Amino acid sequence: MTANAGIRDYRARLERVRNHIRAHLDRPLNLDELADIACLSRFHWHRTYRGLTGETVWQTVRRLRLHRAASELVNGSDPVEAIAARSGYTNARAFTQAFKTDFGLPPLRYRAEGGHRRYDNPEWQETDIMYDVRIEEHPEITIAGLIHTGPYIDVGATFDRFGSELAIRGGWEKSDGMAAAYFSDPDLTPPDELKSLAGMALKHGAAPPEGFETCVLPKGRYAVLVHKGPYGELAKAYQWFFGPWLAQSGETAGPAPAVERYLNTPLDAAPPDLMTEIQMHLA
Repeated sequence: MTANAGIRDYRARLERVRNHIRAHLDRPLNLDELADIACLSRFHWHRTYRGLTGETVWQTVRRLRLHRAASELVNGSDPVEAIAARSGYTNARAFTQAFKTDFGLPPLRYRAEGGHRRYDNPEWQETDIMYDVRIEEHPEITIAGLIHTGPYIDVGATFDRFGSELAIRGGWEKSDGMAAAYFSDPDLTPPDELKSLAGMALKHGAAPPEGFETCVLPKGRYAVLVHKGPYGELAKAYQWFFGPWLAQSGETAGPAPAVERYLNTPLDAAPPDLMTEIQMHLA
C-alpha cells in the first residue's frame, strides 16, 4: 500500500467515526464502539484520531453539541433544560458552565443578549447600517470543494471531508482561504434539499485540484457583511443582510450564490471570535 493510499484509508475510517458522532449527538458515545466503527485497535485508535483531526474525540463531541445548542438558543424557543439534555448534560448547571466557557455568556443571557440580537434591533439598523458592511469590487473567483446536500448548519461535516480529501490529493498551496457557496434559499427549499459547495477559494490563476466540484463567481461589485460570532448566528445575519440592509441600501442582489469566507476556524478560535464574511453579489 502506498503512503497516500494508507492515509486515505485511515482518513476514511475516521470519517466514519465523525459521521457516527454527528448522527448520534443525542446519546452517550462509547470509545470502544467508535474504535469498532473505525476498525482500529481499541488501545491506539484515539491517538490516530487526534493526530489526523487535531482534536480528541471528546473535544469533537463537546464542540458539536455546543455548536448545535447555540443554534437552538438563537433560532428556537426550547427551554435550556431540554437543550442541555440533548447536549448530553445531566443537569442544566453543568451545561451552563460549559456553554459559558465557550461562548462567553450563560445560555439564557446568550439567547437574550448574544451577538445575534443586533440583527433584531431596528435602531441599530437605522444608525449603523454600514458599520458591518462594505461594498467592493471583486475579480472572478473560483471556489473548489465538495457538494453538500442538506441543512446548512450541518455543512461542517462536508468541510471535514473536504479537508481529508485535500490532505490526500494535495493542493493546499492553491488555497486563498476556506469558503462555501450556498445555492438554495432556505426559506423556499426543504432542509434536506438545500445545496451548497464547501471548500476553498482558489488563488488567482490556480487550477482546481482534480476531483473537486467548482463554482465560478463573476467579477463585479459585492456587498460584504463581516460577522463575528458563532455559526449558529449566521441565519439571523442573512435575514438582516438580504432584508433590511438590502432594502435600505438602494442596491439589488445579483444572480450569483451567497458566499461565506471563513477568516478563522473552530479549531483556532473560540465561538465568539469566529470571523465570517457573507458576500452578496450586486446587480
